[in-house]
Amino acid sequence: MRLMRYGSSGRERPALADADGNVHDVSAIVPDFAAAGLAASIAALRGVSPESLPRVADGVRIGPPLSGIGKIVCVGLNYVDHARETGQAPPREPILFLKATSAIVGPNDDIVLPPDAQKGDWEVELGVVIGKEARYVPLDRALEHVAGYCIVNDVSERSYQIERGGQWDKGKGCDTFCPIGPFLATADEVADFRALHLQCRVNGRTVQSGNTRDMIFDVPFLVHYVSQFMSLQPGDVISTGTPHGVGMAMKPPQWLREGDVVELAIDGLGAQRQCVKRYRL
Repeated sequence: MRLMRYGSSGRERPALADADGNVHDVSAIVPDFAAAGLAASIAALRGVSPESLPRVADGVRIGPPLSGIGKIVCVGLNYVDHARETGQAPPREPILFLKATSAIVGPNDDIVLPPDAQKGDWEVELGVVIGKEARYVPLDRALEHVAGYCIVNDVSERSYQIERGGQWDKGKGCDTFCPIGPFLATADEVADFRALHLQCRVNGRTVQSGNTRDMIFDVPFLVHYVSQFMSLQPGDVISTGTPHGVGMAMKPPQWLREGDVVELAIDGLGAQRQCVKRYRL
């Protein structure tokens, strides 16, 4: 299944996407796709054909596929080529940081740069959505806790992240810096999470083209690893890192500017499109 939510921000309704990308309302079956009730919502929709449900008009806003996401755990430098382009050695253990949930927006909502931001950057990433609580999970049981997968754009302001001291979080959690969606594909929808092509384009130019087979730490290991340090709750998202091609590593660096258009896609998980704006006081 492909779980979606549509409608104005804060008033989204649950839906399913069919094989042709059409959106069908499921609010008569489940009231919303809420993180805490994710497993129950998926169970309630098993066997339901999207085509049997009311179709939503084309052009409607698509929201994040889940409400009430508790945390977003991000993985840094998880592709060898990305580590190299930043001049760093591949990590021996996953680098973890948290992204503020207030950064979450829909897949096609605007990216709004802070007033004094100078080094906005893009990162296409595979998001792993937790389906049931994971605490000290053995590696061989990690996938039992995965509900599905989605696209995440780990938008970054590199001047905050690198030049302002402390941890990476301050450059990662600005409002609008976490577009998610367009849908959450349940685990059975994804034939091989180890062989998904990821792509990002800026103003029509391909800047990132990678494959999840090149991850240093794969999905089962990340679920296992993160659960050793914090419990993972239903609806939590692990954003698994980005391949090479970020603006920071270009020569000269290329930063997001107002008016830019960012497009992201992952095999089987749909596509995102964001326009870049700047917040004005």
